[in-house]
Amino acid sequence: MNWDQVEGKWKQLHGSVRQTWGKLTDDDLVIIGGKKDQLVGQVQERYGVAKEEAERQVSDWLTKH
Repeated sequence: MNWDQVEGKWKQLHGSVRQTWGKLTDDDLVIIGGKKDQLVGQVQERYGVAKEEAERQVSDWLTKH
């Protein structure tokens, strides 16, 4: 799956995102709106990780889908 597909299926992917990053709220998911940079930023902020680590986590999540 690529990011264009993620954006198109964002509402269907909410469950998977919440399962992976439980600290993200429904409001966070609305703000993210399927945008990769927004997801990376929210993961970075909520989990207190470096940008590179957040990007790695997001890439790993995308690979699983």
